[in-house]
Amino acid sequence: MYASKADVPTDRAARYLTQLCKHSDHVNGLAGGHADRSGHGGNGAAVHLQRVEWSEIEGVIRFAEGRCALHATDTRLLLDAEADSPERLQRIQAAIASRLERIGRRDRLTVVWRPVEPGSAPRAGGATP
Repeated sequence: MYASKADVPTDRAARYLTQLCKHSDHVNGLAGGHADRSGHGGNGAAVHLQRVEWSEIEGVIRFAEGRCALHATDTRLLLDAEADSPERLQRIQAAIASRLERIGRRDRLTVVWRPVEPGSAPRAGGATP
């Protein structure tokens, strides 16, 4: 499994988590397995949304290719992405970052992904894929 993390400083983490999950759930509901091309990273590949679950501070966006878990604190939005190949992980990262940076543009949110060493414990949204 390939994994990465992002730590996004914001005092509106819970708001952004909810907005990102609601958007993902909405487009998934419209298309029943929507292919999100918003963050294709220029390669034309899409990530296929499967299911979205969230509460006020935890969320999981599941794709056919992997997942992204989210956790909101008072000062940060923590993201954990994983997939079974580096290419799929990059597509998930691009899709999440693109949408989050778009909805957080007024606060100038920036998502910077960092690779996770194999065997590291997940940080955000402890659910398994």
